[in-house]
Amino acid sequence: MAKNKTLKSLTATSNIENQNKIAYLFILPWMLGFLVFVVYPFFQTIYNTAFQITREANTLVYTYNLNVTGGNFGTAFRNLYFFPELIDFVIMEATYVPTIIIVGFILAILLNTGVKGQSVFRVIYFLPVIIMSGPVTGILRWNGAGSLLDYESNIVFKMILSYSPGLAEALSGLFSNFTMVLWFTGIPVILFLNALQKINVNLYEAAKIDGANGWQILWKIKVPIVKPTAFVTAIFTIVQLGTFALNPVYYTIQNSIYTSAAGIGLASTFAFIYTIVVFALVGIAYLLLGRPEKIKQVTLSSIQRLNMENIAKRRLKQKNREVVVK
Repeated sequence: MAKNKTLKSLTATSNIENQNKIAYLFILPWMLGFLVFVVYPFFQTIYNTAFQITREANTLVYTYNLNVTGGNFGTAFRNLYFFPELIDFVIMEATYVPTIIIVGFILAILLNTGVKGQSVFRVIYFLPVIIMSGPVTGILRWNGAGSLLDYESNIVFKMILSYSPGLAEALSGLFSNFTMVLWFTGIPVILFLNALQKINVNLYEAAKIDGANGWQILWKIKVPIVKPTAFVTAIFTIVQLGTFALNPVYYTIQNSIYTSAAGIGLASTFAFIYTIVVFALVGIAYLLLGRPEKIKQVTLSSIQRLNMENIAKRRLKQKNREVVVK
């Protein structure tokens, strides 16, 4: 009776509402920080794109200039450095993001095989995420630690260069920072591991009974189930590369703030255009990985249904034995 009264009091509508209010109080500091440091600067940046902002006597003077040769947007389109660097950023994202997703997925599969010491390997793969700060990365790149040695002398690279110089240039940018790219796989490996470990192992056994090999299990079971995680990983990687030292646009926006000829207005315009490009990349990732697939209704044969029932019964017996032993 006491348990029933406690359960009723915990599940009462008034108690649930009070718990929700307490939860909102815990979220409130984060929400205030998000509004002050993210939402307000975002809309302030959009507002700044319509003005030429100059500093006079320690105050900012706003001069509307959209009606003068396109204002800051016209200046941005006429800039000799911004759009070439923006194109380089898009090429970098197009080469780095698929590489990071594929390598992270392969490493997660290898770490999910049940080998001894796999927790140690997980820590090793995640260490670069902890130590990869701006100064550390700059020192490593300065000393040439981020590139593969002599990739330009490889015959495959020379063949690609002779047939498609543009593709060779994109691959060159990838190989010259390949170690850094591998360091970006730390969090994707953790995300893919989490997704792989949530797959019901009965699916593997049923597929093996039907004659499927490891390659077919990979493409027919693992890849479709892990696809939403790949979409989350793609978004995370796109945003992370956009704010990292490898990004050529980042320093252009940063330096233009302190240039008297440009100022905060032009820097805000650069940031606004750059944000649109990042959103476009996220949209492409959604079209490739984020759209839910059409559900196909599969009718199991009597033998397949019997196999699934036998696997479930065997798993249940195994769990009951483990409970009895404990």
